[in-house]
Amino acid sequence: MDGKELVKKAYEAILSNDFEQAIVWFEQAIAMEPDNAAFHYRLSITYARSNKLSKAIEHATQAIQLEPEEEHFRYHLQHLRAKEIIQQAEKYINESEGQVWMAISLLKQAVALDSLSSEAFLLLGIAYSIAKEYSLAIQAIRELLKLDPQHEIGIQLFEEYRMRLKQYMQS
Repeated sequence: MDGKELVKKAYEAILSNDFEQAIVWFEQAIAMEPDNAAFHYRLSITYARSNKLSKAIEHATQAIQLEPEEEHFRYHLQHLRAKEIIQQAEKYINESEGQVWMAISLLKQAVALDSLSSEAFLLLGIAYSIAKEYSLAIQAIRELLKLDPQHEIGIQLFEEYRMRLKQYMQS
């Protein structure tokens, strides 16, 4: 079996929702063709779907090293790095209010890496509200709603933060 046949097996596993087996097939394909950037890219996507972010980043980085001009690989890596930063920011938000500005800083980085991340905008809005920066919270949620106008939590938070800002301005 060559690398392309192994990748075909990986896709068959994905269609059966067996991501672990797909990873095995992709890894075998890479073992046969370690310089095939597309194989690393596809494995990275599968790792990401399996919530194995560090392995996904590792293979996305490898794909870019092998084919630095490929924009799809670069965008994918930026998306993964944004997800990693979002996870770090969530920890700061959950720790204490004293860490909220660190979370905000990280979430701004995540948005810069992946401007289509509704999760980053949602958490940025929440973090700003914790810091009582309601106008900035509203801005972040507004960006979320541009990406997903039907986002239920975003709609609720937008109204909540508008009311909080109004109350804050009156006091």
